[in-house]
Amino acid sequence: MIKDEKLFYGVHAPSVMFRKYQWLLKNVDTDSEVISGVQEEDYWELMSTTRIRIVSFILQNIKIQSTKENLHDLIKKKVFETAFPLHERENLGAFLKMNWARWRDILYRQPIEKIRTYFGEKVALYFAWLGWYTCILFVAAVPGIILAIYGLISFNSSQISKEICAANTTMMCPLCDQKCPFWPLSETCTYAQVTHLLDNEGTVLFAIFMAVWATVFLELWKRRRAKVVSNWKLYLWDEEEEELAMELINNPETASPLHQHSYIRSTVVLILVGLMICVIIGIAHALVIYRVVVTVIFTQSDSEFFRERASTMAVMTGAVLHYLTIIIMSKVNRHVALYLCDMEKPRTFTEREKNFTVKLFTFQFFTHFSSVIYVAFFLGRINGRPGDYVRVGGKWRLEECHPSGCLVDLFIQMAVIMTLKQTLSNFVEFMLPWIGYKYKLLFRNPKSNNRVHMEESARDPCKEEWLWNYNLNEVNVFSLFDEFLEMMIQYSFTTIFVAAFPLAPLLAFINNLIEIRLDAIKMVRLQRRMVPRTANDIGTWLLILEAIGILAVIGNGMVIAITSDFIPMQVYKYTSSPCIQKNYTGKDCLAGYVNYSLSVFNVQDFANHENLPERKDPMGDVITHCRYRDYRNSEDYSHTVEFWHILAARLSFLILFEHVALCIKLIAAWFVPDVPRGIKNLHLQQKRERLLKRLRRMDDSTEV
Repeated sequence: MIKDEKLFYGVHAPSVMFRKYQWLLKNVDTDSEVISGVQEEDYWELMSTTRIRIVSFILQNIKIQSTKENLHDLIKKKVFETAFPLHERENLGAFLKMNWARWRDILYRQPIEKIRTYFGEKVALYFAWLGWYTCILFVAAVPGIILAIYGLISFNSSQISKEICAANTTMMCPLCDQKCPFWPLSETCTYAQVTHLLDNEGTVLFAIFMAVWATVFLELWKRRRAKVVSNWKLYLWDEEEEELAMELINNPETASPLHQHSYIRSTVVLILVGLMICVIIGIAHALVIYRVVVTVIFTQSDSEFFRERASTMAVMTGAVLHYLTIIIMSKVNRHVALYLCDMEKPRTFTEREKNFTVKLFTFQFFTHFSSVIYVAFFLGRINGRPGDYVRVGGKWRLEECHPSGCLVDLFIQMAVIMTLKQTLSNFVEFMLPWIGYKYKLLFRNPKSNNRVHMEESARDPCKEEWLWNYNLNEVNVFSLFDEFLEMMIQYSFTTIFVAAFPLAPLLAFINNLIEIRLDAIKMVRLQRRMVPRTANDIGTWLLILEAIGILAVIGNGMVIAITSDFIPMQVYKYTSSPCIQKNYTGKDCLAGYVNYSLSVFNVQDFANHENLPERKDPMGDVITHCRYRDYRNSEDYSHTVEFWHILAARLSFLILFEHVALCIKLIAAWFVPDVPRGIKNLHLQQKRERLLKRLRRMDDSTEV
């Protein structure tokens, strides 16, 4: 016990508890056995992280006999303030500070074995996975960069861009009902050139590559994980068995809680989850309404700058607002997920964590991607046509796609959200603990500058050590969970809509180089030491990664088939382009595509055609017809045959793409075994040796 401004208690467990743990949990990977209470030579050594975990478990679960209160209850009553294991300022702690938790080590290999010895297997596996994911991201970033460079090289050579830039006399229909003029298609020349950066011949190949990449990444990680946990002698470790063992060490008379399941409770939880998802989707709809209203406001503005960029400004401000809703809803989602987990009454903390993981990731996924899904698959496709627009509240028209396509809108949405999330989130994630730590040093320990106090601390190094640990930021049980969740959302952005944002792997790669050292500095220098936990895989997160991989195939297939103009271009190229004519003279096969993709509307059919602004084109002629993006005839505005051909081609491509990509994924998963051959042979040999050992014992004990 040490007394300062606060009273500190040090907890020390008797060695008999550790011997019980060793006795109950023999290392099944080596089949070590205890004979007459004496360890065999090959029995595994109990690490300091295991000792900390046992002490922490007993401390959290032991109850006062008279009141039946545990430590958590006493902390709520403010009898105690907190409980935490101590950092090591020398030895291993100093090693990690000097060789891992520094910005200058950003490009160096991580000391995973040292991390495991200091923080436990769960933290070590997180950093092993994050390091492996970052390395594999570089492989995905290279073709993304090549695709972007190809788009830049052909920036001015796209036939579609040339036609749009030269379309001075092609007058487009007004973008709003009041004050919006007819406008020449050539005004969107730059927009069309940027679209070509994203929507070109290499996009399909890149999307298929990323689907294969996601599968190979997971299979290679499974192999690396098998190798790592085999070296740790944890390949066959059983988490439930360890929890039962610590319960028995704590109090063998207490009955272990049993698994519970209630169909009524599960139904209620499922309904509440559905309602929460509906709320999140409703917020996405509110963002859609915001974009519609802001587009109208900008297009009716007196400023020519805002009028010309109304759609882009609406997309960008909508993306920023979406990011703000993500920050707010992330906190709401966490509280709701915890409440739903408590309703299910999980048996152990591990089971509670698994349930919490699935629920919170589901909520966060819809929070991050509901608005993105609208932009990708609904923007400009449900807005109607001139003279018969779909309106919000009977007043505001839904947004239209740009004549060059909606892919740039999706690109802007993803770029803004991903950039803000990675830069601002990392800044806040690092600065808050740093400011909190400095605040405690400056204001909570004013005596630290006093010479008498310094001399007293020097005479009592134990007291100085405890005070230093106390001044660090508190770490909660879900700290590592939050790091995993952040990476899963990033992985979703990197894979699901990567066809619209080929530079996403590069941004993720750069971010993760920083993220690894940021997390290391935070854990070693700014936060109290986590209670170490044993693990032999990344748990439920692996299933989430596999689900994201499947969604990536579906999402990218739909982006190419629905969002991009790849399919309409191919239909035009093989049905109506100059290339199919016998007197083909070497023209580009997409010559005339812009005119092909625009329908004609009679200005007299506008309900308010008399109140329309000036109706003269740049040549001074009166505008009698305007163009809009769709495939409709000019008589009754019904869909043309080309519309149905393109729709059939889109659906056919989507089915073909997803089947081909999924087949490639399955072949890649089969081709790359989950467990390396060397590890399999090692375990096979160990099993054989154990059986031979038992056979010899049986022979020695057999009476002749």
